[in-house]
Amino acid sequence: MVLMQSSAAGVLALLSEPEPIIKQHALKSLIALVPQFWAEISEHIALIESLEESSDLSQEARSSAALLSSKVYYYLEEYDEALSFALGAGSAFQEDTRTPGSEEYVETIISKAIDRYIEAQKDGADRVEPRLRDIIESIFKRCIEDGDYRQAIGIALESHRLDVISYIFEQTHDASLLAYAMEVVLDNNFSLSYRDQVLNFLYPLFPPITGESSSPHILTLMRILVTLSNPSLVVPLLSSLAEGQELLAYQLAFDLAEGGAQDFLESVRKDLPEGDEKTRPVLDTIRKILAGHEPVKLYLEFLKKNNRTDLLILKNTKDSLEPRFSVYHTAVTFQNAFMHAGTSSDLWLRDNLDWLGFAANWAKFTATAALGVIHKGNFEEGMTILGPYLPNAAGSANNISGAAYSEGGSLFALGLINAGVGSGQTVENYLRDALKAAQNEIVQHGASLGLGVASIGGRNAEAYDDLKQVLFSDSAVAGEGAGYAMGLVMLGTGDATIADEMLTYAHETQHEKIIRSLAIGLGFLYYGRQEQADAIVRELLEEKDPILRYGGVYTLALAYAGTSDNAAIRKLLHIAVSDTSDDVRRAAVTSLAFLLFKNPAQVPRIVQLLSESYNPHVRCGATLALGIACAGTGLQDAVDILQPLTKDSVDFVRQGAFIALGMILVQQSEAAVPSVTTTRELYSKIVGNKHEDVMARFGASLGQSFIDAGGRNVTISLQSRAGTRNTSAIVGMTLFCQFWYWYPLTLCASLAFEPTGIIGLTKELKVPKFDLVSNARPSLFAYPPTTTPPKKEAAAKVATAVLSTTAKVRARERKKAAAEGEAMETDDKPEVKKDMDVEMKGDEQLAASGNATPDGEGKKRKEASFEVINNFSRVTPAQSAYVVFPSSCRYQPVRPLSTRSTAARPGKLSTAKSERFASGGGILMLKDQRPGDPADHVEFFVPPAPAPVVLPASDAGAGETSWNRTPHIALDESSGDADPPQPFEVRATIQVFLRITC
Repeated sequence: MVLMQSSAAGVLALLSEPEPIIKQHALKSLIALVPQFWAEISEHIALIESLEESSDLSQEARSSAALLSSKVYYYLEEYDEALSFALGAGSAFQEDTRTPGSEEYVETIISKAIDRYIEAQKDGADRVEPRLRDIIESIFKRCIEDGDYRQAIGIALESHRLDVISYIFEQTHDASLLAYAMEVVLDNNFSLSYRDQVLNFLYPLFPPITGESSSPHILTLMRILVTLSNPSLVVPLLSSLAEGQELLAYQLAFDLAEGGAQDFLESVRKDLPEGDEKTRPVLDTIRKILAGHEPVKLYLEFLKKNNRTDLLILKNTKDSLEPRFSVYHTAVTFQNAFMHAGTSSDLWLRDNLDWLGFAANWAKFTATAALGVIHKGNFEEGMTILGPYLPNAAGSANNISGAAYSEGGSLFALGLINAGVGSGQTVENYLRDALKAAQNEIVQHGASLGLGVASIGGRNAEAYDDLKQVLFSDSAVAGEGAGYAMGLVMLGTGDATIADEMLTYAHETQHEKIIRSLAIGLGFLYYGRQEQADAIVRELLEEKDPILRYGGVYTLALAYAGTSDNAAIRKLLHIAVSDTSDDVRRAAVTSLAFLLFKNPAQVPRIVQLLSESYNPHVRCGATLALGIACAGTGLQDAVDILQPLTKDSVDFVRQGAFIALGMILVQQSEAAVPSVTTTRELYSKIVGNKHEDVMARFGASLGQSFIDAGGRNVTISLQSRAGTRNTSAIVGMTLFCQFWYWYPLTLCASLAFEPTGIIGLTKELKVPKFDLVSNARPSLFAYPPTTTPPKKEAAAKVATAVLSTTAKVRARERKKAAAEGEAMETDDKPEVKKDMDVEMKGDEQLAASGNATPDGEGKKRKEASFEVINNFSRVTPAQSAYVVFPSSCRYQPVRPLSTRSTAARPGKLSTAKSERFASGGGILMLKDQRPGDPADHVEFFVPPAPAPVVLPASDAGAGETSWNRTPHIALDESSGDADPPQPFEVRATIQVFLRITC
């Protein structure tokens, strides 16, 4: 039996013995005892430290003394001292790294050593202490020997040791390790300059793209190229691929067009060479793809063909929300726009022209602008569709009442149709001319917003000057649109001169609308600039004006968007609980989403306590943070936080919860997320209840539109398929968050709608017909069932009144007929089965219902573990991990369908609901394995241009409410004339009965 030691006093006494060998034995014994008796040993720390410097002891003994001192200081939480003595321990510390029970100590010391090494490296490699360098080198050596390459790469990136990454790649030739290094530097809070240095270092290390077979690293290379936005890297690559590798060239062009900024893509298009007779057609096609029109045209056709909009939901919402109140009319406008986004389907509007007639003033502006969401991407017909509303060359077409609202809305709509691809096109010039010609502030407002949205990141100095002139007119309405647009046009430039101009005017003007738009515009200006925005953020957050502090919050969030920067997160959390303005606190919580959207699983944990705050504005910010960051994930942790908030006592908190649930549950099925069904039922209940708060009903209506957005064929994501930041989506969601102050900006949420379909293309850019396999249960990714109208209850048949005299007459007739042997027809007829009335019983009936197997009685039919899907069909981001091209398929993609591989068994949905899927299908170039065989293609039907939907000129009945959220307007549901009673009919039997009784 081993007795437990109760004190280290006996061993400590040995340290005072004169014999060195006894002291050495005591030190080694104390190293094993320090986890249990560190408090007792710490009283003799001065003696132990002196032994480290004693010349009478051997090197091994001195190293043991240093290691013992290090461990004592570790338990005393004096980590700097612990590290210093660990460095002095030398070989003793190296041996201790493999000792069981020392893992936590070793991990902490190594972490501190790396931190100190990183700080020393910033001052120059020659300033690093030799002992510290030795311990870091030993860490690298151990990681490489153990095959733990990723840990070594992580430490190398932190310590700016790119030579280690190069050495690891030379030893392994594993390009996936280079991809890992890229992900680490892009998705963590490294400085902007160092990030670009690493990416420029990694890019030439990747193996060249060769052959037409699937290239696994094309998405990684594309992400590097988009992030660097350096045409000098892209142009040579595309030019070389154009010579015999057209499929890869087209694939890279499509991926670049999806993630690249407008000015970058335009520079690549201009710098591409003309080419010879062989390459000229390929280069021309690449230019057409980079212009953005080709991919948008394909997605537009996809959304048209697969449109599954449930019109009954729209009808029920319209019938429930009184259109005479502009806030309700606007809510239905948004719902129709988002549910039909990109589908070009205006059937519902044509069938509800009487409802449109209630639109007046800004409601008319919004209704007209919503056409841009419905027809988004329809470049060819955009001007025709909006023709009846667009102003003439003089700036304002006529003096019709409300024309300015329609004209301004149509210019905004034109920008939404050409969102993100209008730079350098005819549309941009048209909008600039309309802006300069407009004399009405409402038209100027719409033209400014349209120009900004169409030219996101275009960096056109002339367009900026035109907007600046509108701003200097100091019109509150026109200046508001100009402020937002100036930031959009100059997105991400970080130009200090422009920032000074915008901030100076914000200080001079007295209009809150202008100040707020300029504050958000500054955020756009410093989008993605990271530490380069720190100075302007500090200046804005120190302003006395809460509107400018509000802008400072968004500037911080946009500058570090997608980086999960710890310092930025801490600053936002501090503002969320300390600022004196409720608007600023709400914005700080909401802005967490823009930092953390690449790590949505972290958001519920971070905002959990904030969602329970006493301040309703903080709770509201928490709802939007969850909705934006976790959009499209179906994350149950987020849903669990939001569901109690749908019953909050404050109306705008409930509104935010309804909106957020719609974002999170978009494209989620009941089989995958059971909360979908209850949420849909909750939306219907809230919208249909006239006693509910106005804002809650508005939020439920928006939630209904988000959950079924784009004909149920789009998701909401701030991240592109390749894993880069989705700039248009981030900008759109930032503008959407401003709906609190200005409802028309709600339409900008459509910029975050991403079509989720597989669009396979041949070399000729045609869509061939072929099948793929989804190795998951069909119900997991199925479309939601269509809403069924309530069954009409059949009116109960009233029994016919029979007089006593009539009964006697009929009795005599029956008696006479029986005597004559004739069969008399009576009132009671036996039921006669028709030939088609076949009675189904037992197994046949169950089998027909699809709920049982033919040989099982009462058993449910077992669902298949896979399904066959077609090219040009919907594939959600989560589903893409389960979709495969069969080996026997004639067509094979040149890049992987998904960058995420699943370890789940076929037919099992991954439980990692929070995981962001980098690719949800998208446009894939296909290698034809049998080019000589005839092929069948999907035909794109081009119908004649429809007649534009013309808003009724009448403005009668459209009562206006305040567009500003404070103070809130309470609408009286009982106001107005009562609806007439439903028509009724008097049954003939009742009429007979009344005549007889009278």
